[in-house]
Amino acid sequence: MRFGLFGTGHWAQVTQGAALVAHPEAELVGVWGRDPARTAALAGRLGVAPYADADALIADCEAVAVALPPDVQAPLAVRAARAGRHLLLDKPVSLTVADADEVVEAVAGSGVASVVFFTARFDPEVGAALETAAAAGGWSSARVVMYGSIFAQGGPYAGSQWRREHGGLWDLGPHALSRLLPVLGPVAEVSALRGAHATSHVLLRHDSGAVSVMQLTLDAPPAAQPFGYQLFGDAGVVDLPGGSGDPVVNFGRAINELLAQVRAGRPGHPCDVRFAREVVAVLDAAQRSEEDGRTVAVR
Repeated sequence: MRFGLFGTGHWAQVTQGAALVAHPEAELVGVWGRDPARTAALAGRLGVAPYADADALIADCEAVAVALPPDVQAPLAVRAARAGRHLLLDKPVSLTVADADEVVEAVAGSGVASVVFFTARFDPEVGAALETAAAAGGWSSARVVMYGSIFAQGGPYAGSQWRREHGGLWDLGPHALSRLLPVLGPVAEVSALRGAHATSHVLLRHDSGAVSVMQLTLDAPPAAQPFGYQLFGDAGVVDLPGGSGDPVVNFGRAINELLAQVRAGRPGHPCDVRFAREVVAVLDAAQRSEEDGRTVAVR
């Protein structure tokens, strides 16, 4: 399958671009980015053509792989889907529910396949643990703690403006929810507070009656960076695995799963744009709760 790569940042270079070039059943035909010099540099590094026009690359490929800020990704994904191109997107799929809805509608209208890359969900150990937990049931609560520190000078994401503006809630929140939702089910309402070190403390009430907690930041003190995923219920306390940490391998699996959907002619994946829209709706509710100081229903 012919892929176009959209984006020229760190993630496009070291993860998506590397995985697409290495994949035996993918042909990377070109790169488009907002900065022509960076586009040319990455295209040269990957051995493909640089594109000055995004629509020209959409026309020349069968699927798009996107590594762009969410507010840039969403409208591009809509254009690609309406052109009949399959979507391999990154999380979060957008920064607003309205934009996520447009992506879902474009995919439904065209019948293309979609996969959104929630990194650890493509790790077999994590996937198996979530399936086992969901099948067992009986979970009354859960806690996810993700304290990162990514803004140090010289770090690959130090200059990421959307991450600075939207923080751990929108960058780490999708990872947390990709573990919580398959086990505890949809979220009905959210209460959230912003604490020290730009930490989002988010309380979620699920339709199932379970309550989960997320603690998320990208600006933690270097000496305080815990990551953990725990379920509490009839079976006791279960620590979910964090994943292998090799995003290139996991992205290769995401390519496999997109190709499998296309070949089967049955679009629909546990991490498709509909699931990604559900994640955005929860994050949107949490953001409004932080801003308004009240419990917010998920739309």
